[in-house]
Amino acid sequence: PVSASICHLTCELSVSITLQRADICVYLQSCLPESMSLCLSASCLPTCMPTSLTARMHAQATRRQRLTDSNFIMAAALLAEAGKLGLAIETPEFAHAMDAQDPLKGFRERFHVPRIQQLPGCDPHNEEECVYMCGNSLGLQPRETKTLVNEELDKWARRGVFGHFDDSPRPWVSIDQTVVAKAAEVVGALPKEVAIMNTLTVNLHLLMIPFFQPTAERHKIVIETRSFPSDYYAVCSQLRLHGLDPATSLIEVAPREGEHSIRDDDIIDLIEREGSSIALVMLSGVQFYTGQFFDLPRITAAAHKKGCIAGFDLAHAAGNIALKLHDWDVDFACWCTYKYLNSGPGGIAGAFVHERHSTLTGPRLAGWWGVEPATRFRMDYDTPFQPGVLGLQLSNPPVLQTVSLLASLNLFAEAGMDRLRAKSELLTGYLEMLLDRIGEKHFIVLTPREPARRGCQLSLLFSRNVKTIFLHLEHHGVVCDMREPNVIRVAPTPLYNSFGDVLRFVQLLTKAMAA
Repeated sequence: PVSASICHLTCELSVSITLQRADICVYLQSCLPESMSLCLSASCLPTCMPTSLTARMHAQATRRQRLTDSNFIMAAALLAEAGKLGLAIETPEFAHAMDAQDPLKGFRERFHVPRIQQLPGCDPHNEEECVYMCGNSLGLQPRETKTLVNEELDKWARRGVFGHFDDSPRPWVSIDQTVVAKAAEVVGALPKEVAIMNTLTVNLHLLMIPFFQPTAERHKIVIETRSFPSDYYAVCSQLRLHGLDPATSLIEVAPREGEHSIRDDDIIDLIEREGSSIALVMLSGVQFYTGQFFDLPRITAAAHKKGCIAGFDLAHAAGNIALKLHDWDVDFACWCTYKYLNSGPGGIAGAFVHERHSTLTGPRLAGWWGVEPATRFRMDYDTPFQPGVLGLQLSNPPVLQTVSLLASLNLFAEAGMDRLRAKSELLTGYLEMLLDRIGEKHFIVLTPREPARRGCQLSLLFSRNVKTIFLHLEHHGVVCDMREPNVIRVAPTPLYNSFGDVLRFVQLLTKAMAA
């Protein structure tokens, strides 16, 4: 059915394409799987096809090896819109038209987007908004953030300690309850399965204490190679706390030779093969370096089949991917909130424990905020702990960080993860199409081509050191990030990035590579 729909769509496109849009037919032909073809008839092409187009068709044929039905459909959707508008996709007019019809376009105005003149090393007279593509590192500040934070500062000034129990909408003693349900919606969890507390690596340690209980037979932890260093340090330190050597108890699953992403099938085969010795599968949701989204439901099911615990670091997935932690039966997860969730630098983090584990047994690191709220202030030592993740809370959450997160979660609740994800796939697909037109001699895209296997980030691996290119981009008002020596990560974030941003980035990257 998918292939049939592609054929139908391309036929519709071919009969509606104008003379000037012959390049669309060429691109579509180059995108088709090997088993399919597009008839470039006289009704949609010039009577004499320019040799440049023939050359382009030949040069682009290799794209067939990289494209799947899913991102072919994405490309076809963009090209269909271009054909309807009578515009080329690489023109400002097309980007502006896409932004004008974006149902989420109003959310950008509810963020502070830095001006180029405000950035270091940029033209101090340029008042244009920068091209901010760095939500994978630090999200932009919602305009409501300052209002909410100032309200709590004002309450502190006026009420002092009474702010904990006053009759305002946000008494401090239960401040986390203002964000828990909204955060649970973002990650696909029940509210009782989520706690907003601490920072990511602290939560990872707190979760591994009860969930990683090795035995002589089952003592290994699986992580991905080139995992974020803090995950690696946390996992190795947990192994050593149990007297285990990472050299024998840590399994790092890697891409195949010559590939950049890890195949989900290889992870599942590893679990099937070595599952009897694996205690914990602890992967990223979205890999920070490549931008790959792992197949969490399949990996979780494979882990459970072999008796393993499945836990995930969702730092680059929360607010980026439409997660379904409860439905996927994930055991535990944790995430930061300062990336796609825009809570501010060093913001408070989140943790998830499936309701199946509401009666956590075994050791834990405990604190007074984990006990039942109704009896918490008795200050005795036999108060029962709350079920599940709530029992792992240590201290009262920081109020200012919590309301800073609330400002962003209010926007997520209004926009909806499904709509954000739909825009994200289109926005990143547009970026990918434009990059394909300029990058074959300069870089490759490390990130998987299939939209279902990635978030909004694309990681570009250059054939040379990218420091000069990166500095040129920075100087001209592009905010992205670099992983030395030769990777640039670009993350068009659907809440505040636009098709115009994507086009400006590619235009400036083209100039930077030529400089």
